[in-house]
Amino acid sequence: MARIGFIGTGIMGKPMAENLQKAGHSLYFSEHHSKAPADLLGAQGTALPNPRAVAEAAEFIILMVPDTPQVEEVLFGTDGVAEGAAAGKVVIDMSSISPIATKEFATRINQTGADYIDAPVSGGEVGAKAASLTIMVGGSEAAFERAKPLFDAMGKNITLVGGNGDGQTTKVANQIIVALNIQAVSEALLFASKAGADPAKVREALMGGFASSKILEVHGERMVKGTFDPGFKICLHQKDLNLALEGARALKLNLPNTASAQQNFSTCAALGGENWDHSAMIKALEHMANHSIRD
Repeated sequence: MARIGFIGTGIMGKPMAENLQKAGHSLYFSEHHSKAPADLLGAQGTALPNPRAVAEAAEFIILMVPDTPQVEEVLFGTDGVAEGAAAGKVVIDMSSISPIATKEFATRINQTGADYIDAPVSGGEVGAKAASLTIMVGGSEAAFERAKPLFDAMGKNITLVGGNGDGQTTKVANQIIVALNIQAVSEALLFASKAGADPAKVREALMGGFASSKILEVHGERMVKGTFDPGFKICLHQKDLNLALEGARALKLNLPNTASAQQNFSTCAALGGENWDHSAMIKALEHMANHSIRD
């Protein structure tokens, strides 16, 4: 069983850490930002003061934090992971961050002798709890094979896409597709409701046809019921679409529908909903239409 450092025990990180413990691994948690969850401590969980101490104690160091600046701070700040990294260790960033920054971070970690993998995930809180996450991996084949048993404890669809940065690029592509599907389901249910049909029944009917999707199944139900407690926050999806649009500018690409989805998320944020679940994008469209599908 592996000795794993795990930094970032939030909505998704905590159940991911729990699943690693269920698989028999020993985990080390950094308390540089906040206390480690008490229920993860004990025979298989140890709290340490900072990321450096975690990196020194573990052979694998997993990061699951919100954004690029937090990853950089954990890796290269005072008492950061880089100060405890060495040959034989593998640093695995499972956050969703900039592909460009990822390549730079990988180079700097490699200079310590450690391997670096970017392995962002998709599946939300539900997938994290069920250990059914999709994991998109960028790194060397040798490092991937070493880390594969850890990924197997957290996910089901695990793919080595290519080198460092390619995992993050894949995650950005994933977030484009998810956002546009949320927008499509929102528009369809709003159209149906405004036309006088029952959106719950419309969703039920569509689930049996070619329009069926995981977004229609899970997020469509959230839209109908108005249950927008976050599994994945709008502000985090905004961050991911910013990465897509910044990358598109650098590549001289036009992503018009991605930009439209981002504007809808911005409307939600303006309504006070940056911490709503991203399925609440429908509330932006409802606001503009002056019509709620739940009335």
